[in-house]
Amino acid sequence: MYFCLVQNNLLNTLQSTKELRLLNQKDLAQLAQELRDFIINIVATKEGHLGASLGVVELTIALHYVFNTPEDQLVWDVGHQAYGHKILTGRQTNFHTNRQLDGISGFPKRNESDYDTFGVGHSSTSISAALGMAIASQLKGEDKHHIAVIGDASIASGMAFEGLNHAGVTDANLLVILNDNAIGIDPSVGALKMYLTNVKKGTQKQDNIFEALNFDYSGPIDGHDMDTIISELIRLKTVKGPKFLHVITTKGKGLRQAEADQVKYHAPGKFDAKTGDLPAKSNAVLAPKYQDVFGHTIVELAKQNKNIVGITPAMPTGSSLKYMMDAIPERAFDVGIAEQHAVTLAAGMATQGLMPFCNIYSTFLQRAYDQIIHDVALQKLPVIFCLDRAGLVGEDGATHHGVFDLSYLRCIPNLIVFAPRNEVELRNIMYTAQLGLELPIAIRYPRGRGVTIDWKQPFSKIEIGKGTPLKRGKHIAILSIGSMAKNVSKAIESLDISHYDMRFVKPLDETLLHSILKTYNTVVTVENNAIKGGFGSAVLEFVSTHNYSVSIKTLGIPDMFIEHGSITELQKSVGLDIESLKQYFKALV
Repeated sequence: MYFCLVQNNLLNTLQSTKELRLLNQKDLAQLAQELRDFIINIVATKEGHLGASLGVVELTIALHYVFNTPEDQLVWDVGHQAYGHKILTGRQTNFHTNRQLDGISGFPKRNESDYDTFGVGHSSTSISAALGMAIASQLKGEDKHHIAVIGDASIASGMAFEGLNHAGVTDANLLVILNDNAIGIDPSVGALKMYLTNVKKGTQKQDNIFEALNFDYSGPIDGHDMDTIISELIRLKTVKGPKFLHVITTKGKGLRQAEADQVKYHAPGKFDAKTGDLPAKSNAVLAPKYQDVFGHTIVELAKQNKNIVGITPAMPTGSSLKYMMDAIPERAFDVGIAEQHAVTLAAGMATQGLMPFCNIYSTFLQRAYDQIIHDVALQKLPVIFCLDRAGLVGEDGATHHGVFDLSYLRCIPNLIVFAPRNEVELRNIMYTAQLGLELPIAIRYPRGRGVTIDWKQPFSKIEIGKGTPLKRGKHIAILSIGSMAKNVSKAIESLDISHYDMRFVKPLDETLLHSILKTYNTVVTVENNAIKGGFGSAVLEFVSTHNYSVSIKTLGIPDMFIEHGSITELQKSVGLDIESLKQYFKALV
């Protein structure tokens, strides 16, 4: 592995931030270069979030240099940018395990280090958390500093403003640092982004919004000028009450390609550490990613149906709504990191006869639960929720697995819940939904590639609430939901077992269930959702209601948070991989 060779390597001499604070300030520029090189070399081979961490190297060093961490408490919003923080706080030697099974997390995690004062992974929580810590210190009579580092995309979220609004009427010792690089995962959007752009240009004539919220505002300053950052942080340590520092950085700083293509190099996968180049694309014909099937299909449908609109909260690339934003920009909306707003915006559009496809990652839809219930389902508004990244998602870990949606959606009245087993089913349910439904529908599909090369087939209508048999056999019946059909089908290839794709968690195909329960003495449900309250629970409720004496086995995600690792590794850890399923079914037979 290539490493930058620097005389008297400083990074390797640091065991904690105490040693960092003993360095001469003039040596910190060298440390910043070493830290960048270290991050680039590890991420190049092990993968992870690159651009965000490269952009805050100087800020990270300065914060730990000026403040007495971990006694002074530092909270990173989201945590994409915390790699340098982890490396400087005792995790350099095992940083190569980042995001790998049994390795360190890709995000700050309280049980990993005292320096990780608050566990994160979703955006816009840092200000509220740091304010809570600051108020607690006041109540306990402690003299501590509390710092929240938040990006310009995250600060536009409602929760961030709720934290700012409260902090402004306290005298808490809180410092909010705005890491302003004009991009989150995709470019930042909205009026606040325009405001910050004008502040940076010096053309903003209105009152400063943060001063209006009663913060002591300073900046903007150059986030790559170490001496300037340190000088300002030292000054701010003497300022009482809520403070706000506006720092301008460049995402991907120090790697030419990462600066030039900040979206792709947010999490680029493997790349050449010496050149920064990504590997050449393979010419192999692969099944498409589910997100791309969604993206291309909504464009195809929207060209036929003028009422279709697309909505995503800050994930146009990740969800592939970018295809519609390019093809029909006036009907595709990136609303920023604002899941609650995205859902109620869709509800408002639906009242006027539009057909909104609201595309949100399963784990992020949790942030808009009240809006799903009150603004959509209660009013029977036919919003079409497309839940990307459902099930286990891999290396991002517990904060990102979409393993609760079947449980938290199934209990909501007036809501249809569907999980396609392949790409053709995803296309067909999208086609069916835009023909006109009287109720909202949630369509959940996994991260990554599907199973069908020839996926772009003519549309056909799906009958709501109807499952389908995939294999007829003796002994036992397997009921799967969604993409788990793939693992089940491979697991039972040599077994005389029946397999049914139930397709709908709500409404259940009661006719099919009655037939199955009258035919088989043992039924196994399989889902990549939490067992508690999920698809298996729905079947158990049905069995109880109708007084069947059939043995029901439920397989899924156990009642625990699943950490990070590859999807294959994680499926194996919970018994949902092909071989584990095969052995389980063989034992039952």
